[in-house]
Amino acid sequence: MKVSRRDFAKIIGAGALGATTLTGAEAKESNESNLEKDSAIQTKKRTFPNGFLWGSATASYQVEGAFNEDGRTPSIWDTFSKMPGKTVNGATGDVSTDHYHRYQGDVQLMKALGVKTYRFSISWSRVFPDGTGKPNPKGLDFYNKLLDELLKNGIQPFATLYHWDLPQILQDKNGGWESRDTSEAFANYAGYVAEKLSDKINHFFTINEFGAFVELGYRIGIHAPGLKLPAGRFNQTRHHAVLGHGLAVQAIRAKAKKGTKIGLAENMAICCPVIETAEHIKAAEEATRQLNAQYMTVIQEGKYTDLYLANTGKDAPKYTDADLKTISSPLDFVGINIYTPTYIRADGSKQGFAVVPHPASYPHMASQWLTVGPEALYWGPRNVNKLWGEDEIYITENGCSSSDIPAADGKVYDTDRVMYLRNYLSHLQRATEDGVPIKGYFLWSLMDNFEWADGYTNRFGLHYVDYPTQKRTPKLSADFYKEVIKENRVV
Repeated sequence: MKVSRRDFAKIIGAGALGATTLTGAEAKESNESNLEKDSAIQTKKRTFPNGFLWGSATASYQVEGAFNEDGRTPSIWDTFSKMPGKTVNGATGDVSTDHYHRYQGDVQLMKALGVKTYRFSISWSRVFPDGTGKPNPKGLDFYNKLLDELLKNGIQPFATLYHWDLPQILQDKNGGWESRDTSEAFANYAGYVAEKLSDKINHFFTINEFGAFVELGYRIGIHAPGLKLPAGRFNQTRHHAVLGHGLAVQAIRAKAKKGTKIGLAENMAICCPVIETAEHIKAAEEATRQLNAQYMTVIQEGKYTDLYLANTGKDAPKYTDADLKTISSPLDFVGINIYTPTYIRADGSKQGFAVVPHPASYPHMASQWLTVGPEALYWGPRNVNKLWGEDEIYITENGCSSSDIPAADGKVYDTDRVMYLRNYLSHLQRATEDGVPIKGYFLWSLMDNFEWADGYTNRFGLHYVDYPTQKRTPKLSADFYKEVIKENRVV
């Protein structure tokens, strides 16, 4: 007789039922007692620290729209997205989710979720239409209104000063981040905004994701401004970006209200030991230093690693000791954007580690690049704390794309996103339980929006946006996240 796995399960189940000697009432009472015990154990294991900050995040060009209103001038993303073939279906952020006009309703979405904090970015070209020089009061007015709305609803604002939308005039004039002039212009802008808004904002991020906007925009060319620089010019651009960060830290310190905290949000290479043994863990720590040498490591340590300088050779960036001191200006906190893992194994090479590539069968979300590795949310902050002693860490982005399609009832049942979040948050909770000083988590993103070169094809939001009508609808993942926040645990 052939028995399938399903039949076998039925047989085993029937045998187990036949073996019991309890009455129906006794079995029910025993089962309820066991469930209560299991629930209590799981709740205790999966709880986050008291006061943990749950939030969501967006970026100015991705949500605001109003691209030419109230004095705003074009950014490099306005220009790039209008170039034929640069974005899917020629999408732009001209309107996007129209957050500029709908921010009050969007704050109510946050309030309904129960988020404690909101990370957003400020459009440089709204505040300084010429990149430098005379500020635009109407640009700052929008952010003051947004901040008042957030604070009125008990939501703490975290502001990012640069999330990729460089004023186009600085790209035309200086070559963008190829020039030290842009680094200095950024510091002036950052100091001005901090001076004007630090009465309402206690946490400022200087720059979001050096490892994305520099690499994709100036080396690979698939993001704004769409350049493919030769190695020497490219490495100098990297240097000017981290220099701009350091100058901005100093400017904010000089201009902001006393007690204002300053950090950055970087999409580091998140190095995870391929097997959790001592040799692979040590290798992953060293890989974290070396694979992030050009950005996070130089910011933390005030020097480029010997391996980085050796690998860049004659194309290494030109810099001074004063540059390095500025770049490593002390921070109050660190933000890490975490989506995917980089698996590391120990080896006998001089560097002591090797990257383990993903096989073709490795799972990913709707975006091909978004490979699934929940343990990244453990090892990312753990390694930052271990290597550099950072004692205030935020997960400033984490989330995933899904092929979100409304069902007949209008709801989006994004079970894959719920699966992703539950698994990642379990590893984040493991990190907090092990004493890693993670203070908060910002889920990317509050709502569907303009996803850079992917246009409107990949959705990352907790709320489904019907772009023609601008209607926002909570997805299943919003229900899940709301319960996580309410319970302060993985649910």
